[in-house]
Amino acid sequence: MTKIVDLRSDTVTQPTAAMRAAMMAAPLGDDVFGDDPTVNALQEKLAALLGFEAALFMPTGTQSNLCAILAHCGRGDEYIVGQLAHTYRYEGGGAAVLGSVQPQPLVQDASGQMALADIAAAIKPDDCHFARTRLLCLENTWNGHPMPASYLQQASALAREKGLAVHLDGARLFNAAVASRQDGESALASAKRIAGHFDSVSVCFSKGLGAPVGSMLCGSKELIARALRIRKMAGGGMRQVGLLAAAANHALDHHLERLADDHALAQRLAQGLQGVNGLTVRSAQTNIVFVDVADGRGPDLLAHLKARGVLATGLIGLRFVTHLDVDAAGIDHALACIRTFFDQPATAVAAPAARGAAVY
Repeated sequence: MTKIVDLRSDTVTQPTAAMRAAMMAAPLGDDVFGDDPTVNALQEKLAALLGFEAALFMPTGTQSNLCAILAHCGRGDEYIVGQLAHTYRYEGGGAAVLGSVQPQPLVQDASGQMALADIAAAIKPDDCHFARTRLLCLENTWNGHPMPASYLQQASALAREKGLAVHLDGARLFNAAVASRQDGESALASAKRIAGHFDSVSVCFSKGLGAPVGSMLCGSKELIARALRIRKMAGGGMRQVGLLAAAANHALDHHLERLADDHALAQRLAQGLQGVNGLTVRSAQTNIVFVDVADGRGPDLLAHLKARGVLATGLIGLRFVTHLDVDAAGIDHALACIRTFFDQPATAVAAPAARGAAVY
């Protein structure tokens, strides 16, 4: 049986044998009572690593971002966010639905940045006609792009000058950290430097780090206390969740620096696609490669790949994501299948694939 090369997302990884062993060995308690030692240790560890006072383990990144926004903002307040950012476009409108917090989406450029002038212009005056602008939300990485340090500094400085807090959706913060290292920094040092621009940061363990479940919200003690209450209301209080925290802790200890391997595989894929007629490669800075397919043949290509054991997504152009469970042989197999597709006449390809999958 041919091994499936699953490039849909870095969320599809399976726990390694060592990670499973760490989960089974974890001491447990009831986290709703605050006495799961594995969860408590992980929260203290990540908060210290990223330079925050406190942290809170969450089931998902969506809940982590939701708790952050609602902890920063009250009913009738507003947060500024990118038009295509995950916290605005792909998280069910939770801040508005559950918190009555108004999003103010702004246009982003090809690397996910909102213009500083647009951010400044979107901040509302202190007037009863307007929602109160309280928060700026950024995302790093964005569609595989690590945000430049200069932009993070300028955007956060602008927000604070105007009295706003700043939150980072850092679902792939550690991918950004590995790609943005300066002067021989470790990945952790780079991540701490990035996080230093923000009042709160959400980090996902179940993407590039390869844990099965879990995210973490980091911030001040006061912010995390508010987020804990919101997490409870949102149904995020869990019991012997140290099983999952142990997986996240193992990932921090063993899977962080190896993110560079995922980035190298993404480059291998992107470089292998150069020169293929009918394809345009748009991004390969971290572990995500976007490809545009000419003549509307993207759905056919997805079906062709699936029939040959290669999975990808196609909502905003074809997307291929490298991760812990993909190796060089898998990338080379995907490249061979893509080249085979474009060697055939258009009428010889498989039936179109289904559209509409969400982006994770």
